[in-house]
Amino acid sequence: MMEKFDVTIIGSGPGGYVAAIRCAQLGMKTAIIERYSTLGGTCLNVGCIPSKALLDSSEHYHNATHTFTEHGIDLKDVKVNLSQMIKRKADVVKQTCDGINFLMKKNKITVYNGHGSFVTKNTIEIASASGNKTQIESAKIIIATGSKPSSLPGIEIDKKRIITSTEALELKEIPKHMVIIGGGVIGLELGSVYARLGSKISVVEFTSSLISTMDGSLGKELQKSLKKIGFEFYFNHKVISASSKGKDVIIIADNAKGEKLELKGDYCLVSVGRKPYTDNLGLENAGVILDKRGKIETDKQLQTNVAGIYAIGDVVKGAMLAHKAEEEGIFVAETIAGQKPHINYNLIPGVVYTWPEVAAVGLTEEQLKEQGKKYKVGNFPFKASGRARASMDTDGFVKVLTDELTDEILGVHMIGPRCADMIAEAVVAMEYRASAEDIARMSHAHPTFTESFKEACLDATGKRALHI
Repeated sequence: MMEKFDVTIIGSGPGGYVAAIRCAQLGMKTAIIERYSTLGGTCLNVGCIPSKALLDSSEHYHNATHTFTEHGIDLKDVKVNLSQMIKRKADVVKQTCDGINFLMKKNKITVYNGHGSFVTKNTIEIASASGNKTQIESAKIIIATGSKPSSLPGIEIDKKRIITSTEALELKEIPKHMVIIGGGVIGLELGSVYARLGSKISVVEFTSSLISTMDGSLGKELQKSLKKIGFEFYFNHKVISASSKGKDVIIIADNAKGEKLELKGDYCLVSVGRKPYTDNLGLENAGVILDKRGKIETDKQLQTNVAGIYAIGDVVKGAMLAHKAEEEGIFVAETIAGQKPHINYNLIPGVVYTWPEVAAVGLTEEQLKEQGKKYKVGNFPFKASGRARASMDTDGFVKVLTDELTDEILGVHMIGPRCADMIAEAVVAMEYRASAEDIARMSHAHPTFTESFKEACLDATGKRALHI
């Protein structure tokens, strides 16, 4: 007899495991299927968590070699122990994944390790790494299989010299010259890790700016900061080929004029986005439809065209963000339970964990112009912040966009110290439809980085900023 469940989740990344926990909390008999040996998906194993561990380690080294002397701390013979850095990263990943195992046990969620695929719309087959196959039945199924790195025509990723973000987390040596194809979040974060450790970093980007989906002012400011640690940029270039021979990698690109660019390095990181992972899921057996981009089509309740089958996270439309997947996992669990949850996709923040950090929520200035909406702008630079001067983190600014008539905050765009944490205040404000005046009249502790948000709001309401 096949075991039967109320809900089964395929994929244990942030969307999947959070959905499983919420389903269990709501009293459903829940199972989760993970094809790899550890839970947590890309984010915990080869994405968000390990990359932040390396970013923090490399930032410590960079500060030790560049700013400690000015702080009055003299060190001698500071050097990188890359193997220890990678080991610490692995320890952080293990601790985090072990925590997910604990949560599954705590919530009495049945875990299956193996590749899950549909036999029918209510039957899933799980093939283990050893070849054993098990089938289970489930009244509801949530697809949360995430995404994998994309590539480009003419590029063969050998995982040795031409690599993805996964391999970049496990390098045995510090690259002399890493060429990064793509000026998006993942490439700039991993490029920052190795630039701080001494690598020359060259970024080849198809568009005219970095982090092109965010407000244009952020990309320009980030470019200035990254140049200071050794980045060089080639915008408006289309990569034609990347090939490796021995320890050398040759990248060929051209611009709109047809002029050729040739870069030679020892590593090439292909960072041109990610694509949904729907391989061998047997979706055709259940009748689930994909769109032209390979994403699973869903309705407003995140239900596919097949009743009882839902999809969340990177396999559906929208930003590929771990916290977006989490919100969708909770949304679907509560929908299945008969509740009426809601997600405001406009208020899901985006973050880039370079230094300075970049964070944003709401509409960009470009989007407001495109909509023809009348708006006001408030700005405050971190160089005018006492807290930022104290920590020697004066790059960047906070930018607030408000409705010209109502003063409601429409978008907040930050680049500077601890913006990844600061953006939460903007999200709260916008969830409650606060005006810039509301934030301007709230007391912010002094000295803090968040005072800069208050000052930007003061600037948006009649140019009343106090410290510029």
